[in-house]
Amino acid sequence: MKLVDGLLIFFSLLLIAACSSLTLKPADFGWPIETVLKVNNKGYVEEQRYSFSLKVKKLFWEEFADSTNFSGKEIRMIRDTGGYYFVTGANFKNVYVFEFEDGGLSLEKKIQISEKSLTAPAFNQKSPNIELLDGLNKYLLNYKGIVR
Repeated sequence: MKLVDGLLIFFSLLLIAACSSLTLKPADFGWPIETVLKVNNKGYVEEQRYSFSLKVKKLFWEEFADSTNFSGKEIRMIRDTGGYYFVTGANFKNVYVFEFEDGGLSLEKKIQISEKSLTAPAFNQKSPNIELLDGLNKYLLNYKGIVR
């Protein structure tokens, strides 16, 4: 009886171990520098280096209430160490923070940067935050908003 109990416990532990999920931590999802992506005439941006493409027509509608004036425009994108995507562009007033969602990106936070449009925005990785530069203005951001 003791051998049977021991084998039962052993196989139960093996079964539990086999069913547990694999987690690889820590992970750093940050992109070291921003990516500048030109919007094509179909409303998509593509980044060959990361095998990344994204339809951004809705972003232009959200920012400008116009989803037709996007072709040839550029968006600036960077990813922080937590995996959040920060997106903005020239003439934007906001930075959009997205998180990965099954087959797309879901808006986590819309951060208003200024009442005036950004003229020449640029992102930098300042781990764990993201730095946004626009001329002489500097903003430190995280997925919750402006840090300083």
